[in-house]
Amino acid sequence: MSAATDLSRARKAALIVQYLLNDGQDLPLADLPEDSQLRLSRELGALGLVDRATMDSVAREFTEALGDLAMTVPGSVEAALAGLDGKISPQALQKLRDEAASQAGADPWVQLRALEADDLVPLLEAESPEIGAVLLSKLPTARAAELLGRLPGERARRIAHAVARTADIRPEAVARIGVALASQYCGTGAPAFHQTPGQRVGAILNASTAETRARLLEDLATQDPDFAETVRQSIFTFADIPRRLAPLDVPGVIRDIPGADLVKALGTAQAAGGDLDAAADHILSNMSQRMADSLREEVAELGKVRKSDGEAAQAAVVTAIRAAADSGAITLIEPDEDDEA
Repeated sequence: MSAATDLSRARKAALIVQYLLNDGQDLPLADLPEDSQLRLSRELGALGLVDRATMDSVAREFTEALGDLAMTVPGSVEAALAGLDGKISPQALQKLRDEAASQAGADPWVQLRALEADDLVPLLEAESPEIGAVLLSKLPTARAAELLGRLPGERARRIAHAVARTADIRPEAVARIGVALASQYCGTGAPAFHQTPGQRVGAILNASTAETRARLLEDLATQDPDFAETVRQSIFTFADIPRRLAPLDVPGVIRDIPGADLVKALGTAQAAGGDLDAAADHILSNMSQRMADSLREEVAELGKVRKSDGEAAQAAVVTAIRAAADSGAITLIEPDEDDEA
């Protein structure tokens, strides 16, 4: 063999891999991208006799290269994205995954193999047996066996029998199937909304009038009682302030509420009595005495307020509290399920 200086980097890598294999090392070569596996296999097949001086030179170069490393890096786009999971938004992460999957040479099977069994079972039930057979053939044997065991008997039998028809399938066809499946089933990992459906409807009803809120809740309870209950638990109204807003958070929140809205909200709540009056008292009792006295004087001078204006002012107070909670400035107290019953 030529001197080490005449060898390509790929041939040197093959020498190191062959040396480690001869030494009995278990190398995770299957984790390499498919094109790298193919290139490495070709380089290994091209190796001939290697003299000791060449092997020593390559090994020394390899050791020096390792010594120069300051840190380890993910090594692949998929590994880098896995490291970012939980550190960037789900939408940004999924967009990066989609971009990576669309790049030439990207292996969609990496994404498919990363899916949980709970995601793969519906895929196998929805796609044709032939597609399911290709997918099972690309999975580790143990995972494929687990998935077959979770399928209905007839479906599992049809997919297993379809494996027999994959003997002559071309690599290009397998690649196209992988791209199609990854696009369909791996591109939906990031939800379009951060909040649950119940939370989203609850937020809308928070900004609605009491009459609209009560009517829609009643209609939802008739149509879908379970969903109506999740919506009800997500609703935060002016009357909920005493049990959801901590006393120490009151001063910080009211600074962001326009003075006219706060006065109208307190005045109409006191006039209504009951839970609304208790909410007004909670606010006034947890601020400075001077500010509370000033607000009470303004409420006394306010006079009669139209119902719609009062509800709009109370909604503005609730919106300000919600905004503070969403920004992390405060943490709302979770509603007690016993109280909900």
